[in-house]
Amino acid sequence: MNPLRRYEKIMEILLASGEVMVTELSEQLQVTGKTIREDLAKLEQKGLLQRIHGGAVLAQENQRGILSPKGADQHSDEAPEREEIARMAVSLIEPHDVIALDGGRTTLETARQLPDVPLTVVTNDLYIIAELARKESVRLVVPGGYQMRNMLIGAEAAAYIRRLNIAKAFLSATAVHPQSGLTIYSGESSEIKRAWLETAKAAYVVADHRKFGQGALFTFAALHEVDAIITDSGLSEETAKPFKEQGVRLLIGGMES
Repeated sequence: MNPLRRYEKIMEILLASGEVMVTELSEQLQVTGKTIREDLAKLEQKGLLQRIHGGAVLAQENQRGILSPKGADQHSDEAPEREEIARMAVSLIEPHDVIALDGGRTTLETARQLPDVPLTVVTNDLYIIAELARKESVRLVVPGGYQMRNMLIGAEAAAYIRRLNIAKAFLSATAVHPQSGLTIYSGESSEIKRAWLETAKAAYVVADHRKFGQGALFTFAALHEVDAIITDSGLSEETAKPFKEQGVRLLIGGMES
């Protein structure tokens, strides 16, 4: 297993449990304890974790809040925020648009709120595909690729996306940071996200307020590369300030800030 994949697995385990031990990681990832300790040191340098005797904990407890728990559904605590963000996203979409919906819970909620009107929607998320298959007026385009959890990814899928004429792309992010930009924990998703971003005439990131000021493992885009970040009204003025100072366009709770 290459180092980047190990970093992904370490953070996946850490975000699920809040604490990991070197012996546990060594067994699961089938590498030596020395290799795991070196990996933890590199992740600590990135500010993603804090080493403790025999293992590591999250650098900040609220890191766990930037990922939805496995098995969570639309009735979770974050559902009202996702609904608010999705309403704003849908308001930007016009009949006959060609749009892209990246994988994620907020983009899934956007798909749920899309009216059954003539639209072309390109997506690589299996849940979104299932949602939109019920809407007769929506033309669904699936770029293909190989399956990773609920996502279809791969170089061929990214190449296919780059041949399309997409008007608006709605991208998800694990975390949004003033310096690190738009970040995710899975490096395998980066290529698809770059394809959406570079192909669309306008690109928007949908992210709830908990994700601001946080960082994840891989940066897939700088803040200036997207047209706007759509978030919920829970974003405080203090948290928004460093983003505004960089000229980032924020659409907060249906209002432009």
